[in-house]
Amino acid sequence: MKQHRTIAVLLSIVLQGLGQIYNRQWLKGILFMMIEVAGFIYIAPRLGGAIWGLVTLGEKTQKFVKVGKVAQMVKGDHSIFLILDGLIILFLVFVLLGVYVWNIGDAYQSGKLRDEKKPVRTFRQSYEHATTFYFPYFMLALPALGVLFFTIMPIVFTVMLAFTNYSAPDHIPPAKLVDWVGFKTFADLVKMKSWSHTFVGVLIWTIIWAVLATVTTYFGGILVALLIEQKGIRFKKLWRTIFIIPYAIPQLISLLVMKNLFNGQFGPINQYLGYFGLGGLPWLTDPFWAKVTVITVNMWIGIPVSMVLILGILTSIPRDLYEAADVDGASTLQKFRIITMPFILFSTMPILIMQFAGNINNFNVIFLLTGGNPAKGDYQFAGATDLLITWLYKLTLDNNKYNVASAVGIIIFLIVAIFSIWNFRRSKSFKEEDMIQ
Repeated sequence: MKQHRTIAVLLSIVLQGLGQIYNRQWLKGILFMMIEVAGFIYIAPRLGGAIWGLVTLGEKTQKFVKVGKVAQMVKGDHSIFLILDGLIILFLVFVLLGVYVWNIGDAYQSGKLRDEKKPVRTFRQSYEHATTFYFPYFMLALPALGVLFFTIMPIVFTVMLAFTNYSAPDHIPPAKLVDWVGFKTFADLVKMKSWSHTFVGVLIWTIIWAVLATVTTYFGGILVALLIEQKGIRFKKLWRTIFIIPYAIPQLISLLVMKNLFNGQFGPINQYLGYFGLGGLPWLTDPFWAKVTVITVNMWIGIPVSMVLILGILTSIPRDLYEAADVDGASTLQKFRIITMPFILFSTMPILIMQFAGNINNFNVIFLLTGGNPAKGDYQFAGATDLLITWLYKLTLDNNKYNVASAVGIIIFLIVAIFSIWNFRRSKSFKEEDMIQ
C-alpha cells in the first residue's frame, strides 16, 4: 500500500506544507507553508516585471519635460537595474524551487513511514535527525547561498553585459537605454581592426608574461632553496629569513617603492648607473624595458613564495634515495634530475598551474608598477605592458566600455579554465596518490 505517500506528495505539490500537515507534522508543515506564502507575496507581483525587464531592457528613457516655465525630469527605465532586478528575482525563484522539491521529498519520506506502519518523526525528532545526519549540509547551506548571490549572480550579470551595447557615449542609462546585440561585441574584437589589433597584442603579451613570470619565480625559488639547503651553508635560518622579507612586506609598499627606484628621471638605480658612467635606462618609459622591469620585479616578489614551498619539499625527500644514488656513483646533476626534480614537480604541479593562472590575472604588479604604460598609439585604451585584466580595468572604470570589458572577462575565464582543467587532468599529482609506489 502506497496510499499515504501518494496523498502526501500530491498535497505537497498543490501547496507546500500540506503533505506535512497530512502526515501530522504540524509545525514543519506550517513552516513550509509560510515560506511559500512569503515567496508568493514577494515574488509574484515582481516576476512579470522582472522577465519583461530582462527581455526588453526598458522602453522609455529619462528626459526633461517642460511644464509651464519649469522643466521637470520624467524618470525612465534603467536597463542595468532591470537586469539586476530580474536576476535577483530569478535566483530567488531558483532557491524557492529547491525548497519546494525538498518539501515534496520530505512529505514522501514521512508518508512512506506511515505506509510501513512506522511512527512519523515529530518536529523535535526531525530536527535531531537532520542535525545528526545532515549537519554538514546545514552548515554549507548559508555559504552556498552567499556564493549563489555574491559570486555566481555577478558572474552571470557580467556575462550578460557582454551581449549588450552597454558603453559610452551612446548607451549609458538612464539617459539612453541599452539593447541586446548578441555576439556583436565578440565579433568586433575579432573583425574591427582597431579592437582586434589591441586584443591580439594584449593577449600575446599576457601569455608571454604569464609564462615568464611563472617560470622565473618557480625555478628561481628552486635555485635559492637548493643553495640554502646545500651542505656546509651556515646560518640557514638567517638566509631563509632574509629571502622571505620581500614576501612579508605588503605588495602595495614593495611595488610603489620599486616604481620610484626605477624612475627614469630621479630614480636611484639610474643615478647609480650614472656614477659609473653607464647612463640611465628608460625602465618604465620604453615598451621593451618596461616589460623587462615588471618581470624582474615580479621575480623579487614571487621567488620567496616558491622558495618556501621547495624548502618544505626538500626536507620530505627520503635521505636513503640520495645514499643509494651515492653508492651507484651518481653525480650531483644526476641526483637532481632523477630524484630531486621529480619530487618537486610531483608536489608542486597543482600550485604551478595555479601560479600560471594567477599570473594571467596578476593585476597588482602591472597596475602599481607601470599602470599598463608606456602608452601605445595604435592600441585602444591599452598600454604596452597592459594585461587583459588591466585592460579590462581601463575599459570599465576609465572609458565606460562595459560590454567590451565583459567580453574580455569571459575570454580571460575561458583561457584560465581550459588551461587549468587540461593541465590538472594530465598532472600525475591528481592521478597518483603517492610518489613512491
